[in-house]
Amino acid sequence: QVQLVESGGGLVQPGGSLNLSCTASGNIFHVAQMGWYRQAPGNQRELVITINQNNNINYADFVKGRFAVSRDNAKKTVYLQMNSLKADDTAVYYCNAGIQTRSWVSWDVYWGQGTQVTVSL
Repeated sequence: QVQLVESGGGLVQPGGSLNLSCTASGNIFHVAQMGWYRQAPGNQRELVITINQNNNINYADFVKGRFAVSRDNAKKTVYLQMNSLKADDTAVYYCNAGIQTRSWVSWDVYWGQGTQVTVSL
């Protein structure tokens, strides 16, 4: 059984900052790519930013210059630092990870339960 647990969401004013974290736990052999997606009301879930085991980063255009991702492989944790937040960043943020539970099986994609980020006065 694998779980991804997010923390750090909340309410922040426009221009403010917020940090999210997500830790994987359970029956894990290897964690490959980790990252964040988001879903605003009425919208589809979209990529925010991901980081693989070689620290290669992939991100959406709206992130550039504002968000940063990092990971701690020993802790199986991925972090998202969000700066210069805008109202349009309001969404549920979901942690995502590609995880192998055994060395002889291929990796599966796992999702966290989501954490609400609200940017408002």
